[in-house]
Amino acid sequence: MPKQVDHAGRRHLIAEAVCRLADERGLEGVTLRDVAARAQVSMGAVQRCFRTKEEMLVFTLGHIGEQVGERVRARLVRSPAQSARTALGHAATEVSLLDEAHRAEARVWLAFLAQAAVDESLARTLRSNYAALQGVFVRLAAEAAKSAEGAGAAEGAAPFDPLVEARTLLALADGLTAHVLIGHLGPQEAREVVHTHLENLWECLSRPAHPAS
Repeated sequence: MPKQVDHAGRRHLIAEAVCRLADERGLEGVTLRDVAARAQVSMGAVQRCFRTKEEMLVFTLGHIGEQVGERVRARLVRSPAQSARTALGHAATEVSLLDEAHRAEARVWLAFLAQAAVDESLARTLRSNYAALQGVFVRLAAEAAKSAEGAGAAEGAAPFDPLVEARTLLALADGLTAHVLIGHLGPQEAREVVHTHLENLWECLSRPAHPAS
């Protein structure tokens, strides 16, 4: 009986090998041959999964995005009783990849981000990743705003757009990833940036608007 091959599992195994090599050498140092050696599969096995290096990189970038998204969702599921405000802060710090355990992943993510500026295939995948995360952030931001209203925010409080806030937090998260990687900020300092941003946001949401004079 022919041996059954788990093609989906093999593609993810190869993607993990790409990530390890990209962390060590950058994307320009990733070759099909080296990926095969690192994944401990044959060159033929790699080529059966991916016809080109570009196809392999696009899949790997999607793989990283899925991992980040899964961690965000898992973080929210672990604490179902938390407020939308707290959940939004947890999601933003998770996306920022601030933990030491995710430092290699952060380096690889930024390497892909830089390459996507000149590679439309990677850019399309990144846009898809960001769109999925943005959807989560929009929902949490809308729930947080609703909670602020329920807590007694004045009817005339400053206008709030969950989509704008979701985009702001995603941009903030990417910036913090870079600042921590180069040592401009420590992980705890980066978390404080997110915390301060959200504290200021809740204050604005709850502040009554001054009547027109």
